[in-house]
Amino acid sequence: MSDVRVRFAPSPTGHLHIGGARTALFNWLYARNNDGRFILRIEDTDTTRSTDEYIESIMDGMRWLKLTWDEGPFRQTERFDVYKSYIEKLLADGKAYRCYCTQEELEARREEAQKEGKTYTYDRRCRDLKEAPAGAPPASVRFKMPVDGTVTVMDMIKGGVTFENAQMDDLIIARSDGTPTYNFVVVVDDVDMKISHVIRGDDHLNNTPKQLHIYRALGYKEPVFAHLPMILGSDKTRLSKRHGATSVIAYRDEGYLADALVNYLVRLGWSSGDQEVFTRDELVKLFSFESVGKAASVFNPEKLLWLNAEYIKVTPKEELADLVMPFLVKDGTIRDVASVDMAWLAKAIATLVERSKTLVELASQLKYYIAESVEFDEAAKKKFLTAETKPYLTDIRAGIEDLSDLTHDTLEKLFGTVTEKHNVKLGKVAQPVRVAMTGNTQSPGIFELIEVMGKQKAMSRLDNALGVIEG
Repeated sequence: MSDVRVRFAPSPTGHLHIGGARTALFNWLYARNNDGRFILRIEDTDTTRSTDEYIESIMDGMRWLKLTWDEGPFRQTERFDVYKSYIEKLLADGKAYRCYCTQEELEARREEAQKEGKTYTYDRRCRDLKEAPAGAPPASVRFKMPVDGTVTVMDMIKGGVTFENAQMDDLIIARSDGTPTYNFVVVVDDVDMKISHVIRGDDHLNNTPKQLHIYRALGYKEPVFAHLPMILGSDKTRLSKRHGATSVIAYRDEGYLADALVNYLVRLGWSSGDQEVFTRDELVKLFSFESVGKAASVFNPEKLLWLNAEYIKVTPKEELADLVMPFLVKDGTIRDVASVDMAWLAKAIATLVERSKTLVELASQLKYYIAESVEFDEAAKKKFLTAETKPYLTDIRAGIEDLSDLTHDTLEKLFGTVTEKHNVKLGKVAQPVRVAMTGNTQSPGIFELIEVMGKQKAMSRLDNALGVIEG
C-alpha cells in the first residue's frame, strides 16, 4: 500500500459543482494511480450555510461520477474537541495568544485605515499581553505569525511561490465563541488524517503560507501541495451558471453520462498527447501532475455535449437501456418497468444512438417505439398524409400483414414492390410511412424502424394514419 493519502474537502453550502468535481477527480485519480487512499471530509464549520441536504447532494454527485472514497465522510463539526486540544497546545507553547479586541473595535480600525488609503492589518496589540484586561470581553485566539522573512510554498504545478511574512495577519484560529476557523481546522484535519498531498484549486494558494506556519508551529511536516488552475467561462471570467456550468446532479438529470463528464473534467487542465477520449482505466494509469497545465482552463458546454454524444454512441446498448429507463419513467412513456423487454429496448436504442446527444433526447425519441399511438406534427400530417399517399400506405400495410418475418431484406423488397407498382421513388413512399409510424419526418432508416416496431404496432400506426386521411 502506498503512503499517498489525499482528500476532497467540500463545504456543504451548495451542490457539487464543476470546479469541485474536477478537484475531487484529480484527487481520486492521484490516489488510484499511486495505490493510495482517497478521503472525503465535509468542511461544515460554517453552520449558518451548511446543510445536510447539500452534504447528501455532494455525495450523490460523487457516487454518480464513481469517485468512491476509502475513508469518511468526516465532518468538522464532530471534531471540535480535537481542534480545541490543538489550540490549547499552541497557547501553552506561546505560539498563539488571546485577543480581546471586539468586532466593533476591529471594524472601526479597518474603516480608519480605509479613510487613510491604507490596507488594514491587525496591529498585534494583544500579542504580548500577560493577562486579560479588566472587564475584558470573551477572547478570540490568534496565531503568532512570523513578522519578518519569507515562506515558500513548493507546489507540484506552480513550482516555488514565495510570500512575505510581514504581509500576513496574526490570523484568528478560534472565534470569541470558541468555534475554530477554516485555516486552522484544515491543518489539524490534514495532520490527524495523515494527508500526504493537498490537491485543491488555486483560489486556496494565498491560504497556504498561513497554513504552512501552523504546520511548523505544531511540529508537523507539511504535505506536498498542488494548486489546480481555475476553470473560466468563455469570457475568461470565473466559471458560473451563466456560462452554462451547472451542478453535477443537474448534468445527471439532463441526461449526461457520468463517464463523459469525468472524461471532460479531466481534460480541463490535464492532457496525454493528442488523445481526447479515455476509459477510466486509462485515466488511472496515465494521470500525473507532470501533465497538468499551469494555465486556467476554459469551460465549453458545446464540447461537453459533443463528448457526451460520442459516449452514447460507444456505450453498450444494454447498458444504455438501463441508463435511459429512469427518463422513460419520468416522462410517463413507461409506467410498468417490469413489463419492458430490455433486449428489445436495446435493439430500439441501437437505431437512435447516432441521433441522441443526451439520455433525455434518447428517451424522447424512444417514445414513438413504445407508445400505443403517436401525435402527428401538423405540418408533416398536412404534407404527407394525403389522398395521394393513401394508396402507398394501404399497400405497405397489406404487405406487412402478409409478411411472416419483418427483416431489413423483406421490408426492402416490399417497399421496392410498392414503388414499382406506383412508379415512384422510395422517398415518395417512405416519408408518408415514416410520418405514420413516428408522427414526424425524422427517424432512423424506414426498414430498421419498422423492424424494431414490430408487425402489430406497425399495422396499427398505418391504420391510424389511413383513418386520419379518410377523416
